[in-house]
Amino acid sequence: MTPPKIHLPHELALLLALATLWGASYTLIRVAVETIPPLTLMAARTAIAGTLLLAVLRARGLRMPVGKAIWRRLVLQACLNSAIPFTLIAWAEQSIDAGMASILNSTTPIFTFLITVLVTRHERVKAGGMLGVIAGLAGTCLIIGLPALSGLGDDLWAQLAMLAAAVCYAGAAICGRHFRGLDPLVPAAGSLLCAAVLLTPLSLAIDRPWMLTPSPASLLSLAGLSVFSTALAFALYFRLIRTLGSLGTTAQGYLRVPIAIAIGIAFLGESLTATALAGLACILAGVAAMTLTGRRVAKAGV
Repeated sequence: MTPPKIHLPHELALLLALATLWGASYTLIRVAVETIPPLTLMAARTAIAGTLLLAVLRARGLRMPVGKAIWRRLVLQACLNSAIPFTLIAWAEQSIDAGMASILNSTTPIFTFLITVLVTRHERVKAGGMLGVIAGLAGTCLIIGLPALSGLGDDLWAQLAMLAAAVCYAGAAICGRHFRGLDPLVPAAGSLLCAAVLLTPLSLAIDRPWMLTPSPASLLSLAGLSVFSTALAFALYFRLIRTLGSLGTTAQGYLRVPIAIAIGIAFLGESLTATALAGLACILAGVAAMTLTGRRVAKAGV
């Protein structure tokens, strides 16, 4: 599909909007999980967002594809891009700050790079990319800290869950290459709806959501997370893929981490240590080095 003629300032404004929507998702999750369990939260998030995107597709006169092969890929994409990472992030944010969650989740391009080098080898790897990996991994170690790495500290498993979510997003970015030729909103809606189908039975069996009494703040956070940080963010993301390309769109990864941290500090009273800030600097430098070497990486959303 030929990219349309673009008005760059307008597209850059949309890029900032996308970074803000995804950056805000960590704070929205942090508030929502106070009274809504992670499985139920993410089942509702994917169901609402997937239904909204399906409505957009129908309004545009488009239909979901048929055939077992494409739906198998959509189920895999749902697991890697929604069901597993969304739930891990929601579970982790019961015990770690939104700012910390956003920093750890920013390691997705690092894991994309490592999977590319060690497993798929579908793209050329340059020296700058390797330097970026080293800087990013150093930043991750600084954020988690030596006490956590030695098994001390209550947040170790939550931090590891955030890294596992980043690995899932990396796999989703690579597997997403197989949807070329489809309208971008088709795999977005399809994967979200598949994730809802996977998560809803687990939510019903484990959380018994009819017994829950979520607070108004959690319900508002769920609504914002579903409508803005998932459905609208996916729509902006796939538009920007067409206009700015994949490399241009991944620039939002540089923006959403400080945005998420700023939102967490402003609204949740969170704070970061000097070591965590140094880790953030290393991670951003690593992601920049990998992306600016010309390697094409598709970045996945919270």
